[in-house]
Parts: sequence; structure tokens; C-alpha cells
Amino acid sequence: MRIVQVSPWFHPHLGGVESHVYSICAELAKRGHEVEVLTSRHKKNLPARETIEGFTVTRFKPVATMMRTPIVPRTKAALRERKADVFHAHSPPPLSSYYTSKIASEMGIPFVLTYHCDIEIPSVFGLVAEELYRRTLGARTMRGASRIIVTTETYAATSRAIWKYSPVVIPNPVDYDIFRPDVDGRECRRTLGLSPDEHMVLLVGRIVPHKGIEYLVEAAQYVDNAKFVIGGEGPSLGAVRRVARVFGVQEKVIFAGRVPRAKLPEYYAACDVAVLPSVSRLEAFGIAALEAMSTGKPVVVSDMPGIREVIANGVEGLLCEPLNAEDLAAKVNTLLADQAMREKMGMAGRRKVLEKFGIKSVVDSLESVYRDVTPAPKGG
Repeated sequence: MRIVQVSPWFHPHLGGVESHVYSICAELAKRGHEVEVLTSRHKKNLPARETIEGFTVTRFKPVATMMRTPIVPRTKAALRERKADVFHAHSPPPLSSYYTSKIASEMGIPFVLTYHCDIEIPSVFGLVAEELYRRTLGARTMRGASRIIVTTETYAATSRAIWKYSPVVIPNPVDYDIFRPDVDGRECRRTLGLSPDEHMVLLVGRIVPHKGIEYLVEAAQYVDNAKFVIGGEGPSLGAVRRVARVFGVQEKVIFAGRVPRAKLPEYYAACDVAVLPSVSRLEAFGIAALEAMSTGKPVVVSDMPGIREVIANGVEGLLCEPLNAEDLAAKVNTLLADQAMREKMGMAGRRKVLEKFGIKSVVDSLESVYRDVTPAPKGG
């Protein structure tokens, strides 16, 4: 099957959607599909075209980037040039999925949309702009889709933008052959300067406002004998560093910078607890929590639609109140104080990943969607 994936941002850009698209493309390519990703060329030194793990990535220079949305009109012409069996776009940001919907309709090609999360615009006019988008470009994009996919049941039930379209739920995947409990994290701990008796609390992700990283930094003042490792980069890094100074926890917080994809399993293996303290519906799932669970680590995640569906509270990890640094610290302390609990939750998390979130079962479901929307061959 010839499959064109359209993603506003893609590897090496960091983010959950980027990780999701990378994983499914690699697995689809392994299965013999012809896969191409159309995306933005967000850095000049990136190749315009390359092959990664058996699939092709084609990048186009944006004419502008507004509110973290790359505007790439060249995507429309590129889609018209492709002889594909199915177009599969990922939203948000919104424009590339709208382009895909429009061209798919023109060409009579099935269009699948994965709606990863709602749009949030942090400004005084944000709510008005969000509603305007939902009623115009957003609605046109949704109506053009042969099938809409969301990653959790709770998000499908609580998002005003998609509940009326009866979306299919296919979760984000994790490659449990890469993120494994037997990965050795000792060298990572040595590199980070942790002593053998220090606990490690880990957050991996882009340093942006909706991740709630400042609450994790604030929580560090209430947790003893632990280092808080933040792996990632992003526009809010300076602000988060200032929060660390304000609360006097500079010595307890390690800003590890961007973690290469190949090194991620070692970071999870090195930690005692992984944390996802998100504060916004822009965090609809939380792949980082799955990666930690697959590595056999307990997690603390915000009690919000979408991401809370990844765990059962008290089984694979603990839920914490969003925007509440003291509650976050209390949940971290509960886990750090009880090694047996951490090990039990870690094993439960690994089992859940094997049962529900493995890349192979996720792509099985995705292939089923592609087959459902693709016309049967003539004469067959």
C-alpha cells in the first residue's frame, strides 16, 4: 500500500506527535508498505529528502511560522503529485491537515485524520480564535475525512471538535523491544553526576508551557535525596530555569538538554519515577509515560482527560492534581519511599504496554482502518 503521512513537524523536531508518526512509519515500512512523510523543513541544515528506517521524508520550507504552526503551501502541490492509496494527516497544528483534506477530496483519495489534541491559543482572543477555527477550517477538515482517529476514549468523549464524528480510538504506540526493563541505566546516572544512593525523578519532553514543568521544579523543594532530571529543549527553558532559582532548587534540578532518541531508554532505565505534570488539553496522551512504563518504571501523571487514561491510579502509577506542586511532590514522595511499590507498579506498567500499547498491535489497527477506507481493487 502507498501511504503518505502529512505531519506539520517531524524528526528531529521533538514532540509526541513527531514520535508517534516516526514509530508508525517505521513499522509500516517494515511490513512492506511504501511510506512517505511530508513535513516542514524547520531548520536549514535538514535535508530536503532522506530515507529513515525504510520510509521517505520530504521536507518543504515554510513561508512562515505562526503560533507554532508552520505554513507550508507547497504541501498542496506535493500531494497532487503523489500516487497514493491513502493520505494520513496529523493535527494539530491545523493547516497541513486542512491542505490534505482538500487535495484528497480533489483527487478522490481516502483521507485519514489523527486528531491528537484540541487547539489552544494562549491569548486574550484565544477562545474566539479557537471557536472560529472549529467552525471553519476545522469543520471542513473533519468533514473531508474518511475516518478520524483519536488516541483515548476520554478525549473522544470530551473534545467539542470531534465527538460528533464518531472517531476510532487507536492509542499512541511504544516499541517495547527498545524500551525494556533490562536496559542498563548506570552509565546515564554517572554521566548526570548522581550518587548511588540518590533518587532520580525524570521528565522527558519539549519545554513548553502546557507541559507544566515549572510545577515539577517547584515540587523539588518538597522532595529530599532526589535529583530532578529534565530531558528536552524548548522556548520555555529560560523561564523554567528562573523558576528553579526562585525556589532555590538549582542544585536539585538537572537540565540535561535534548536527549538523542537512541539514548532515551537509558534515561528511563536510570530513573526511579517518571513524571508528566501537564496542565493543558494540548497534552492528550503522553507518550513519555508509556516509554517509562515499558521500561518498568512507575509514573506520576496529571489527572486530566486523555493522559489519565494511560494508567489506573494506584496500579501503574499515581495521578496528581494539575497545577499543584505540593500534591505532585506528595505523589513522588510516596513512590520514592517504597521500593516494593515502585517495582510492583513498574511491572504492571510493562504488562499494560505489552497488552495495549505495543507498536505492532497499534499498526495492526491502523492497517485495518486503511483497508476499510481504501476501495477494493477492480476485479477483486
